[in-house]
Amino acid sequence: MPKISPHHDERPAGENISLLVIHNISLPPGQFGGAYIDDLFMGRLDPQADPFFQHIAGLRVSAHCLIRRDGEAVHYVPFDKRAWHAGVSSFAGRERCNDFSIGIELEGTDTVAYEKSQYRALVMLTQEIMARYPMITRERIVGHSDIAPGRKTDPGQAFDWDYFFSLLDD
Repeated sequence: MPKISPHHDERPAGENISLLVIHNISLPPGQFGGAYIDDLFMGRLDPQADPFFQHIAGLRVSAHCLIRRDGEAVHYVPFDKRAWHAGVSSFAGRERCNDFSIGIELEGTDTVAYEKSQYRALVMLTQEIMARYPMITRERIVGHSDIAPGRKTDPGQAFDWDYFFSLLDD
């Protein structure tokens, strides 16, 4: 049963889901585990829990799913709804990627290697998404950095695209 983040809304009428965006997140930055990512996506992050949180207090963000370091996938927004993950973004000449994309967060940073369990969970989730939304092809799986260059760097150099695609293609 997914947790339902309040940070989502309806997609524009007639919009086809045609893009998968991979992100990373850790809260506080560089720390893994705990409930802080849940708290952020659910709109209940305590700004007093860590000095960094004062800078992001009140952010209204979400993703469709988070894949934790151990490979657990947590769902926050149904795929047919618009999660607020991409921000100012464009892909193939289209702005507002949230309108037509699914966002998956990996618990991680740009520079710390992701766990094999995360890749396996990401592949399983990606296969499920591609089966349900056939407009999402291998060429339409991107990083946040690809749709918001200069503004975002995730999933970062630690994400092994070749490894991910080799598992996806198996």
